[in-house]
Amino acid sequence: MIVATYRAATLVGGGDCRLSDLTMALSLAPSLVAADGGADVVLAAGLRPDAVIGDMDSLSAKARAAFHDVLHPVAEQTTTDFEKCLLRIDAELVVALGVTGGRLDHTLAALNTMARFAKRRIIALGGVDCAALVPKGGLRLDLAPGTRLSLMPLGRVACTARGLRWPLEAAEMAPDGAVSISNEVGPTGRVEVEAEGPLLVTLPGADFAALFAALDAG
Repeated sequence: MIVATYRAATLVGGGDCRLSDLTMALSLAPSLVAADGGADVVLAAGLRPDAVIGDMDSLSAKARAAFHDVLHPVAEQTTTDFEKCLLRIDAELVVALGVTGGRLDHTLAALNTMARFAKRRIIALGGVDCAALVPKGGLRLDLAPGTRLSLMPLGRVACTARGLRWPLEAAEMAPDGAVSISNEVGPTGRVEVEAEGPLLVTLPGADFAALFAALDAG
């Protein structure tokens, strides 16, 4: 492993990344890794990563010079830079910024990677939303009543979700079948989601800390 944190790491990709989101992520996941062109995002923020990992095809000359001593080139082209980083970060939880939003194919590729790394605890954070797969053992969240909560299967899923305005009980879901978009947290504020299969939970970005705490406690 190139980066060994054993707890939580922040991973910055080359997509859109707000400084406020990066600051929030680093407050909970202080180890900082850049995926290829994400190093330019980090440089613009006045920060220094522990490592820059990727095929380096999007890295500017300025970032290459600034972080020359922490560059870890991976030449193969069969994986995305997001995946290259996940394979080389030893952390219980990874907060990924700049991997969703922007180009649709990049977002879909990031979700594909999250589905294939379903055993890892990964939060995608990007402006409007934050999202994570339901881990084995389920996800328990304490949120304000009325909070938007969406459930999107990234494969075939059997889902039970309690504490929502429209609860689910052993519901069969699939990318080409049933989904639960713009559901809402019920009056108790306590939500419990269990899933067999890759199920993505999406919340407003303002609830990132609650999602982080729920995954960190698991």
